[in-house]
Amino acid sequence: MNKRLPILLASTLALAISTQASAADDRYIIKFKEGKGPAVKAMMENNGGRSALALEKRNAMAANLPAKALNALRNNPNVDYVEQDVKRYPMAETVPFGIPMVQADQVIDAMAGNQTVCIIDSGYDIAHEDLSGNNVTGSFDSGTGNWYTDENHHGTHVAGTIAAISNGVGVVGVNPNGNLKLHIVKVFGADGWAYSSSLVAAADECASNGASVINMSLGGTFKSRTEDQAFADLYANQNILSIAAAGNDGNTRHSYPASYDSVVSVAAIDSNKVVADFSQQTDQVELSGPGVDVLSSVPVGAGLSTTLTVGGNAIEASGMEDSPMGTGSGALVDCGLGESTCADATGKVCLISRGNISFAEKVQACEAGGGVAAVVYNNEPGMLFGTMGGVATGIPSAGISDTDGAALLGQLGASTTLAIEASDYAYYNGTSMATPHVAGVTALVWSHFPSCTASEIRAALDNTAEDLGAAGRDNAYGYGLVQAKDAVDYLTANGCGGSSGGSSSGGSSGGGSGKPCKGKNCTK
Repeated sequence: MNKRLPILLASTLALAISTQASAADDRYIIKFKEGKGPAVKAMMENNGGRSALALEKRNAMAANLPAKALNALRNNPNVDYVEQDVKRYPMAETVPFGIPMVQADQVIDAMAGNQTVCIIDSGYDIAHEDLSGNNVTGSFDSGTGNWYTDENHHGTHVAGTIAAISNGVGVVGVNPNGNLKLHIVKVFGADGWAYSSSLVAAADECASNGASVINMSLGGTFKSRTEDQAFADLYANQNILSIAAAGNDGNTRHSYPASYDSVVSVAAIDSNKVVADFSQQTDQVELSGPGVDVLSSVPVGAGLSTTLTVGGNAIEASGMEDSPMGTGSGALVDCGLGESTCADATGKVCLISRGNISFAEKVQACEAGGGVAAVVYNNEPGMLFGTMGGVATGIPSAGISDTDGAALLGQLGASTTLAIEASDYAYYNGTSMATPHVAGVTALVWSHFPSCTASEIRAALDNTAEDLGAAGRDNAYGYGLVQAKDAVDYLTANGCGGSSGGSSSGGSSGGGSGKPCKGKNCTK
């Protein structure tokens, strides 16, 4: 629900920002006209430049250039262009912050083949490098099309959190080794909605395909008696644990199917374990999961990769939603709040403070002054994730943190490049993103104790959740942040029936019944 703006996959090597670029960093590529290489090289060296690499097949060379040589080359009729020789870094596998936060990296998924997670969502991009190797099935639907495509992007992001494969690139999921079984039921097309009857049919299809866990990163305001009865039957009679998003309206209203007693309702927290402002807080919230700035897979090419370098150093940046793709390079110039045309911005990258007017207006002020790219820094702690709100501009734009913005004010004039390109990964926000963390952990824990019932696994997760917010269960966090290793240890020590002594984390006592305290009569 409520996907967050797709944003950057910045360099995986974060380098410290230096206050001044060294001479070794002033490296450029010089493209010269056919046969003019020797003359250009001689002129470059006469002006203090130093050759670094010959690109003979490309009529080009790389060189370290002082300002004098750079200006001379840019005005040389034998030179086609001079551009910064930008840095490239190894692209490695990324572990999203939520994976260790839920202790998924502390529990092996070697036995996960005895579990099936059914994802009811918008489909699954089977061409994605992190998803294509999974043990995954699905079926064609005449209303939404093939299960192995995803026009809405949402389902692929959810699937990546549950089971993105560890293959040296991209990201990893809660179950990263391709052992977990997945079944995909596609109820959403590009328009992103479905009927409650479709959800019931989808849940029954999950059951028919051996699901032990159902992930529903979806919901709506009104309850359905048919839905309620269907999920109650799946839980009580078919031993299936259904997990759903608590909702993104930031209020105390119930969302369904999450608020049925037979379904686990999941709230969203951020990397600091604070409940998200959009996460609904109700007496049905049972567990919490990471749901802010969650990095995962999206259909191939559907995300944005953002790279920002200043003075040769990489800066973490987030491409603005609706920003055009492309690259802008030039000296960094301070444009203040960007409330009017940015003076002296011609051919430069604008550094702008957040505040007072829209991001789109700030970018337009940069573009009106001749700027080639815009970087907006936050005026409050943390990264800036912004949107152009559908306003078209001709230059790329991105957000950065308040601390990086303050540092860059000390690097005005430094050579800067902002590049926004298509990516197979994106950061989303929502209880939709929290839900697959809980679903993935449920399957992971259950795979170690396959003889336990759905209610016993549920009780173990509630008893071992990391208590957050008010002591004990509360409407913002439920019993707290789901914990895979603690749940495995709990079941190892106490068996499927659990402990009669209750939980130090503030969860339900569990007892032997495996029925956690949940709902309007649960007071602590």
